[in-house]
Amino acid sequence: MFVDRVRIEVQAGRGGDGCVSFRREKYVPHGGPDGGDGGRGGNVIIIAKNGVNNLAALLHQRFWKATSATAGSGANRHGKDGKDLELEVPPGTLVIDAVRGFVIKDLQQNGDELIAAQGGRSGHGNVRFKSSTNRAPRDSTPGGEGERRDIILELKVIADVGLVGKPNAGKSTLLSRLTRARPEIADYPFTTKQPNLGIVNLDIDRQYVMADIPGLIEGAHAGAGLGHEFLRHVERAGILVHLVEPMPSDGTDAIQNYQAIRSELHQHDVKLGERPEILVVSKAELPTAQEVRDQLQELTGRDVLLISAVTGQGLNTLSQLIWEALERGKAT
Repeated sequence: MFVDRVRIEVQAGRGGDGCVSFRREKYVPHGGPDGGDGGRGGNVIIIAKNGVNNLAALLHQRFWKATSATAGSGANRHGKDGKDLELEVPPGTLVIDAVRGFVIKDLQQNGDELIAAQGGRSGHGNVRFKSSTNRAPRDSTPGGEGERRDIILELKVIADVGLVGKPNAGKSTLLSRLTRARPEIADYPFTTKQPNLGIVNLDIDRQYVMADIPGLIEGAHAGAGLGHEFLRHVERAGILVHLVEPMPSDGTDAIQNYQAIRSELHQHDVKLGERPEILVVSKAELPTAQEVRDQLQELTGRDVLLISAVTGQGLNTLSQLIWEALERGKAT
């Protein structure tokens, strides 16, 4: 099961109490204070790890708590620190304060981490209060309470290139041809229920990550279908490759489909609507493909590529165009 958004509550461990104790040793009639400090409460740490694909592991448990520390004891013995609790998430996960709604941290890279809840401070034992005027202090401090926080974890797929288009436009097939990814492919809409990622290797020194984003429908920006869930995953992509099916299986018009997807992207996020786009007519083997390509070129005033994932037509050209666009983006 692919899960890209969860809400959880985290609580750090409580700090250990300080100890009040005095030395009791034979032949030491005036033993001084020897109460040790308590330990530090365990932190709750969220860490991005390669190999973690989604947030499913966190879905079925609402409350996560680190262990508390133990109290100090006599003979200046310190309490044991609480054990930190590490929650692993995929790179590309946003950590959001669920109460106030702001982003606490964006865990983009492998190894990025955040202390989501700070462990309670250790309490001081009475040895800390010894002074020249107070030889036998009976003071100590309790351990601090661990921080408690309500957070939302939201995954946004990190990819250089996002494939967008209507359901059944050929995105999954294209991804499988350009990469070693093996997404589910069938001749009915909404085969893809979750983003699929693959690495395109042009040569030993040139590669990029491509994401097949589930097909969008009209009204996606307002949450129709799984609109918000789908659109979220194209926000990080530097370049969009927009696939247009020349003969939609649902009988709709190819040009209107292109315009509808462009509208959804723009209404979801203006910046997303302005993202660099490579416009592609898929399924070049179909009889109307050339006509749809000409119409799109006239409509947009831009070059439109004609490809076929079945015959391989235009795939090398598309890969090269994507690389050149990525390089231009790095230079700006």
